[in-house]
Amino acid sequence: MIAILASISAAAAGGLRIALPLLVIGFARNMYFWEQVPLLSRINPQVLLGILVSWTLCELFLAKNLLGQRIQQTIQIGFSPLAGGILGSAVALNFGLERFTVVILGLLGAAIALVLQLVQSGWFFRLRGLPLWFNLAEDILCISLVLLAFDAPTQGGIIALLLLWLALRSSAAWRYWYVQQAAGPGDDPRAGKSAPD
Repeated sequence: MIAILASISAAAAGGLRIALPLLVIGFARNMYFWEQVPLLSRINPQVLLGILVSWTLCELFLAKNLLGQRIQQTIQIGFSPLAGGILGSAVALNFGLERFTVVILGLLGAAIALVLQLVQSGWFFRLRGLPLWFNLAEDILCISLVLLAFDAPTQGGIIALLLLWLALRSSAAWRYWYVQQAAGPGDDPRAGKSAPD
C-alpha cells in the first residue's frame, strides 16, 4: 500500500509539471537513479540533465504570460501522461515491486497525471489564464509531492488523492455551471450562444 501511495504522489507531480519532478528525482536521489528509470535509462545522464534543465526553465518562463501559458498547456496535455507513467513506475521500481505491478502503477500514474492536467487546462480556459502565484504554488506542490513520494509516501499519496478529489469536484462544478448558463429555453446550454465557449 505504501508503494501505491508513493507512486500516486510522484504521478500527481507529473500531472502538474513534466520536467521539474524528473529533475528533482535526479537531484534528490542521485544522478544514477535515472539509469533505473524506464525510458530515461536509455539516454546519457549528461544529455538527460541538459534536456530536463532546459525544459524546466521553459516551463518557468512560459508561465509568465498568457500566450506562454497556452503553449505550455498544450505541450503538457500531450506529455503529462508520459511523465506520470515514468514517475509512477520509477517510484514503484524503487520499492522493489514485481514488473507486472510496476507496469500497472505506471499506467495508473499516467491516468492520474492526465486527469490533473486536463483539469488544470480547464481552469486555465475558464479563468482565461492562471495567475503567477498559482504557477509558483504549483511548482512548490510539485517538488513537495516528489520529495514526499520517497520520504513520506503516505502523506504524499494522501495529498495526491486530495488533488484528484478536487479535480473531480471541479469537473462536476464546470458541468453544473455549463448547464446553468443556458440562456434559451430547453435543455441545450448552447441554445442562446453566438460564440463558442
